[in-house]
Formats: sequence, C-alpha cells, structure tokens
Amino acid sequence: MQRVWIIAGFLSAVGLLSGFVWSYGYRQALSQLSDKAEADLELAADRLSTQMQVYQELAVLMATHPALHALDTPTQVHDAQAMLLDVADKTAAVNMMYLDRKGRVLVAAQPVTQRDMSAHPAFRRAMQGAAGTAHEVVPDSGDRIYSYAAPTFAPSGQVEGAVMVVADVQDIEQTWRGSTEAVFFVDSDGVVFISNRSDLLFWSREVGQSGLSPPEGAPVDFAETRVGQHELWRLNWGRYLPRDALHLTLELPVIDMTAEVLVDVAPARRLAGLQAAAVAAICLAFGAMLYLAMERRRTLANANTVLESRVAQRTRALTQANTALRREVAERQEAEAALKKAQAELVQAGKLSALGQMSAGISHELNQPLMAIQQFADNGTAFLERGKGDRASENLGRISEMAARMARIIKNLRAFARNESEPMGRVDLVQVLKTAVELTETRLRDDDVTLEWEPGQSAVYVWGGEVRLVQVFVNLINNAADAMLGRPKRHISIVMHEEDRLRVSVQDTGPGIEDPDRVFEPFYSTKSVGSSEGLGLGLSISYGLVQSFGGEIRGANTADGAVFTVELEPYGKEEAA
Repeated sequence: MQRVWIIAGFLSAVGLLSGFVWSYGYRQALSQLSDKAEADLELAADRLSTQMQVYQELAVLMATHPALHALDTPTQVHDAQAMLLDVADKTAAVNMMYLDRKGRVLVAAQPVTQRDMSAHPAFRRAMQGAAGTAHEVVPDSGDRIYSYAAPTFAPSGQVEGAVMVVADVQDIEQTWRGSTEAVFFVDSDGVVFISNRSDLLFWSREVGQSGLSPPEGAPVDFAETRVGQHELWRLNWGRYLPRDALHLTLELPVIDMTAEVLVDVAPARRLAGLQAAAVAAICLAFGAMLYLAMERRRTLANANTVLESRVAQRTRALTQANTALRREVAERQEAEAALKKAQAELVQAGKLSALGQMSAGISHELNQPLMAIQQFADNGTAFLERGKGDRASENLGRISEMAARMARIIKNLRAFARNESEPMGRVDLVQVLKTAVELTETRLRDDDVTLEWEPGQSAVYVWGGEVRLVQVFVNLINNAADAMLGRPKRHISIVMHEEDRLRVSVQDTGPGIEDPDRVFEPFYSTKSVGSSEGLGLGLSISYGLVQSFGGEIRGANTADGAVFTVELEPYGKEEAA
C-alpha cells in the first residue's frame, strides 16, 4: 500500500511540473511568434503603402501636365484623353480623370458613368489644396477601388481643378496573396477592406461579435482571450484561417488604415507540448530507473547463476567444435598434400609417356653416332698404320663431334625426365624451344613432318620453370605430329611474338580441333579407344603447368589445321610486381 501512495505522489508531482513547463514554454513560444509576426506585418504594411504611394505620386505629377490645362478644342481634349489612357495603361491604374472646380469630369482615360464627382471625398479634399484619398466598392461590379486626387493650381495660385487616379485594390492584393500569415487592413469604420484571405473581406469586428456572418464565410465563431501580454483570437472560418491565432495591429496613418495579422499558434502549442512531454518523460524515466534498480538488484543474482550455467555449456560446445575443426583442418591439409603429390606424379608420368613415345627415335639418334664413332675409330687406326697422321687426326675430330652430340641428347633427356622441384624463376624461352625441338626432332623426321622455326639471336626471359616449360612445348609438338598422321601435308610452324605478354604459337596442318571447349579436359582425346599413343592427359597437364606460371594457353581452329597459343609473363614484369 505504501508503494502505491509513493507512486501516486510521484505521478502528481510530475503532472504539476509538466503543466508549469507547458505554460512557460507556451508563453516563450508566443513571444517568438509575436516578434516574427510583427516583422511580417511591418513588411506587408510597407509593401502596401509603397504600392499605394505610387498612385498618389502619379496624381501629383499629372496635376502639372500642360495637356490638362489646355482643353479648349476637341483636338486638345482628344490628345489629353489619349495621354491619360497611355499613362493609365503603363501604371495599371483603373482610370485617370481631370475634374474642374465644380467636380465635373472634363477628360478621362476610360468612359465614366458618373460625370459629377463633386461629392467624392477625395475631390473635396483636393479642393482644399491638399491630396485627397478615398476607398469604396463599385456598386455594379463589386470591385474595390482606391482613389487619389491632387489639386491643380491656376497661375494666380487658386485651385482650379483636380487630377484623380483610381487604383484597383485586387491588383495590389495579387502581389502578396497566399502569404503564410493572414494579413488584413481595416479602415476607419472597422471594416476589412484589403486582405490576403478573401474570407476576411468586409468583416467588421464589432459586427462579428454581434453574431453576423462574413459575406463569403461560415457563421462567425469569434472569441478573444489574452495570455500574458498577447491577444489571442479563436476563429472558425475555414481551412485558410487558423482556429487559434495570435493577433497584432499596426496603425498606418498614411493610407488611413490599420494593419492587422493573425498567426497560427498551433506550432507554439505543439512546441510547449513537446517540452512538457520531454520533461514528463525524463521524470518518468528517472522514476522508472529508481524503481527498476531495486528489482534489478534482486534478480541479478538469479540471472548471474543462469548466465554462468549457459557460459559453461557454451564453452563445452565451443571446445568440441574447435576439436572437430582442428581435425577437419588436418584432414584437408593431408588431402591437399596428397593432391599435390598426385599432380606431381601425373606431370612426371606425362614426361615418361612422352619419353616412351620418343624412345625409338632416341635409340636411333644414339645408335647412329655410336656406329659412326666405331667406323671413324677403325679408319683412324688404319691411317695411323699407313703413316697418315693428318687423316687420323680428322677422324678423331669427327669422333669428338659425335660424342658431343650424344652428350647433348643425353643431357636434354636427363633434364626432361627429372622431377623438377626448384621454385619458378627466370627461364630463357628461346633455349626452352631449342630443347623441345631437339627432343622431338627424331620423331618428326621419322613421321615425315617438317618444322618451321627460326630462333632469335638474343635470349628472351620469362617467368616459369625450365623443365616444365620444355614439357609443355614437347606435348604441343607431339600432339601436332599425332594429329597429322595419315595427312598428305605435315607441317608445324612455331612463331614467337614479343608484346606486352610473350606469345608462342604452335600451328599444324591437321584436321583441327573437334571440340575446342573440351580440349584441355583430362582424358579428352580424339584417338581411337585402346590406342597406345596416350590417355589424353598431355594438354590437361600443359594447361595446369602454364596456369601455375601465371600464363594462359588456348587452342583454336585455322583454315588448314589448328593452332595452340601459349602466353607467358615476361620475367622483368613479374619481378617489378
């Protein structure tokens, strides 16, 4: 029960504080609105006074025009009328007229129905030697007009007539109609004559309080209250006028009117409400925090126990997951090592397969120098027995050349057959192509295949491995030779292009590639089933080797065969990167 009384007292205090904050904030917001509305009202009043002053000054200036003082002949009257019409058109005046002392219209820019203006207030003021003003509503059209009259003086100094300028109030309103605030101007009778809200026209405050209706509005719902120094109006005149408004006035003796403005106070109320709500929310939040602090302390021990239990469970689960992850990583590392070993063995198998295909030619290539060495040795012995030392020396030189040739062949074979494990580095591409040509020279000669290749004079260095690059080009040359078996024309051309990336093209005159998209797939072959010429792994191995060097290999058909292009990165470019 005590807790309930504490909560009720706290809520009451919050309500009183919020009410005080709302009242204070509302008054402050009204003061700010009042300052802004006062500035807007002065701006609107200055604008109207300036626009109306133009027509007053026009009447004063036209009063001294010589054409209005010489109206003796019809021609002079016609010229004066044309002059007044031109000035009225240029200044947007409704009408301009010249009156004599008796108020009769002598000449006018537009036709007038009332020729006698002697009773007009502005004219009567002008007859007293001062500028006269008057406003009225035209009975027939309902237009609101403002008239200015300036006296004209005879040479003797007496008033002899007046120039009257008539301005349309509606044209003046168009320049500031639709402004944010409702501004209206009340004449000396208390009637609204000018406004940027048509609902307020011709409304009188005194008449409105008696319960009458505005000419174009709903029944008047008007009440006046004060909040501090501010006067507030309550209206119910449609959506174009605020329901609750701040009212300010400003006297304008120049045009004999009072400027008034109505500013919607809804924003001030919303601002005060937000401030009060913010204070109430802060107080309620503070009270709620105090209330919840004790509840939280009471439940903290239970929550801590539950949390520790969940942490222990989560720790066990993470430990198990970590153990499983380590086991999976180890299995993946073992699988990756096995894959690399299998790839290396596959590459080596490809080399041995190529050596097997070239074995017959290699045996023949080694057998020929051996037989020649035996023959040259026997001849050298015979020349020595006959005492022909120079001929014996010539045979010994030939034996040395044959031995060098055999050593070069064996060196290439040993380098090609070994399992290269050195990292990639600088490789002379010209020397690689020379080695590949030498390794396949015997096979090409046996198969009656011509090879066109012209090595350059200088070395060209690329990024890769020497033995593996030799294997790539040996595979390409052997595949080209295999494709041309049984063809009437058997020709292979090797061309090297030195551009941004080095390109080597190996082109043959075979039947072409049946399926270029699958040519680098493992075990893809166009040879007959059971053929001893390979398993279709040569191009797949070559593709993997070139990719490992950061290069590309692709195959395409030509008009008379197929072409394989190998692109490699220059060694200097890779080193700079």
